[in-house]
Amino acid sequence: MSREVVLFICTHNAGRSQLGQGMLERIAGERYAATSAGTKPSDAVGLEVRQALAEVGVDVGDRVPRALTAELVAAADVVVTMKPGIELPTAPRRLVSWSFPDPESWDLDGVRGLRDAIGAAVEGEFGTRT
Repeated sequence: MSREVVLFICTHNAGRSQLGQGMLERIAGERYAATSAGTKPSDAVGLEVRQALAEVGVDVGDRVPRALTAELVAAADVVVTMKPGIELPTAPRRLVSWSFPDPESWDLDGVRGLRDAIGAAVEGEFGTRT
């Protein structure tokens, strides 16, 4: 059985989309293949994001932000935008739109709260499917 591909998208692919990808891998990785991208990717995943995910057993230390492409959208079964107004290079098969703040300058405690909120959204959208 092949897994559905879920693509999480934010601006920098250093915070929200990495949290979405990591939490989906943790919650339902056996059912979904998670990936992420950004419209204007940063050079690195945020330190606090890496730490917050490591606390729940998700290692993203080797991940590098990448640019959103039409090919990534076309390869995804589900595209999740992590903020309103993200322009996609092509129409997705299925679009889920969420609104989460950018944690770019947040401390670890703030990112933990965002991680948990994104985790709850991931659980609600993807965690109970069979």
